Amino acid sequence: MGVDLTQGTPQEKKNRAKKMMLWFGIVSLIMAFAGWTSAYIVSSKRKDWLDTIELPQAFFISTVIIVLSSLTYILAKAAVKKDDQKKTTLWLLVTLGLGIVFIVLQFYGFSQMLETGYYFTGPTSNIKMSYIFLIAFVHILHVVAGLLSLLVVLFNQVRGKYKADNLLGLELGATFWHFLDILWVYLILFMFFVK
Repeated sequence: MGVDLTQGTPQEKKNRAKKMMLWFGIVSLIMAFAGWTSAYIVSSKRKDWLDTIELPQAFFISTVIIVLSSLTYILAKAAVKKDDQKKTTLWLLVTLGLGIVFIVLQFYGFSQMLETGYYFTGPTSNIKMSYIFLIAFVHILHVVAGLLSLLVVLFNQVRGKYKADNLLGLELGATFWHFLDILWVYLILFMFFVK
């Protein structure tokens, strides 16, 4: 038997609608990145494709950082379920810091690629590097959106909005953050293994 989405209190319906909108957004992002990675695969058959390019070390370090940030978000959610407001705020702040470190490392990775002579466009660019820059940069833009949502969650946390029985905003923020984490792990593995 399926769940009847028309049942429940007005607040429960509103919460379900917010969760559904988030999942619609996530599915659309999955489709966009699937399109870019598919184009990457198709383009890898070109004669000018460089299969000897190594990804910057900063990308791998940033992968560890974003995975850690998902763990700290999980710890924040566990703390709020225990009504431990101080730990919840602390773990959310750590998550925010790790998210910022992730972005800094990504841009450092871009600078590492530029130092080796690979550019997004121009006479010294090539299609593979253009895809790597594009995919990583678009992901960074979404991490910035995740950080903005995390700031909203932090603001609401400091105001005392979240309790063990009222987690919706924190859960939505965490779901989006975990998606960004999983997406980056997929992208780094994809770019590493698909030469």
